[in-house]
Amino acid sequence: MAGYVEVLKADALQDGQMKSVKAGGQDILLAKVGGKFYAAENKCPHMGGNLAQGKLEGTVVTCPLHGSQFELKDGSVIRWTNWPGIVVAATKLMRRPRAIKTYPVKVEGDKVLVEV
Repeated sequence: MAGYVEVLKADALQDGQMKSVKAGGQDILLAKVGGKFYAAENKCPHMGGNLAQGKLEGTVVTCPLHGSQFELKDGSVIRWTNWPGIVVAATKLMRRPRAIKTYPVKVEGDKVLVEV
């Protein structure tokens, strides 16, 4: 049964920051951009990189392992690895580009809640 779970206090994350949090047994990437919170699975679907250890530019997160990029607003793939052409083509045959799962987020008072 899905429900909202408190993951942290709203002031614990500065604008432009992200961190890994636990919610309902899931490892969730939580980011704050422009005063709004975004939540997504924290594991890159390419090679399992920890997205919270990557780079955040606006609402795009870059995996620290191979540079795959995902839009936190909807989980869509922006770039599937930063490898050169033929290598990317080969990896797409083995591991097709896949969006990351995103989760609804709401703020109640000073609490950030994620629906899992």
